[in-house]
Amino acid sequence: MRRAQLAIRFPKTKTPRKRMHGGRREGAGRKPANGVKAGMPHVARPRLSRHHPVHVTVRVERDVPKLRRRKAYQCASWALIRMVPREDFRVVHVSIQATHVHLIVEANDERALSRGVRAFEISFARRINRASRRRGRVFRDRYHAQQLTTPRQVRNAFAYVLNNWRKHREDKARGWKLDPFSSSIAFDGWRGHEHIAGFRPPPGYQALPVKYATLWLLTKGWRRYGLIDPRERPGPRELEAA
Repeated sequence: MRRAQLAIRFPKTKTPRKRMHGGRREGAGRKPANGVKAGMPHVARPRLSRHHPVHVTVRVERDVPKLRRRKAYQCASWALIRMVPREDFRVVHVSIQATHVHLIVEANDERALSRGVRAFEISFARRINRASRRRGRVFRDRYHAQQLTTPRQVRNAFAYVLNNWRKHREDKARGWKLDPFSSSIAFDGWRGHEHIAGFRPPPGYQALPVKYATLWLLTKGWRRYGLIDPRERPGPRELEAA
């Protein structure tokens, strides 16, 4: 029998070298880690200046128990203790909400920021899984990071992060002056000392371990726009700026 060679038909295109690959295709690209929708787009992050603090937000998966609990607080505290020895990544303030965690950090560059946030997530995730007797992912595929380049941005970020519990109406539960699930007690920019004196944390309360700020924007620059009222409720302006 004579063997006949089958003809291969190539699609017609103006660029012959790209006939078999390349181009936009339906369903192409990296899939989100949660299988449904990516929380943050996978685009290149801008270069980070060591003079600019960063507001970081990390969100947990839907099946993770609420974070505003004693066990989750202890898990976050131990994760923050692991961050203390790092010199290239410093957590200055933190706020734990039911489904996400806000961080205000200092980082030497974008690589230090990525590694620092990743180390915090891993340490926290291991402990929260052990405490909740669960397995699997804890945090979503990507965190949100916003550089704070001006004193006004930093002031709004402080108000948004440390008073974030008022935005979520968590302040109505027990009438606390400051959010015990944050580093508010370590913040020295509150307006009116009587509010700090009236803060009574729960019995056996231990403050979250954070580091002192070193950047000018975090120590002095933001004060140009006024101290922060503990009763201030973050609104759209603070959300947009922070």
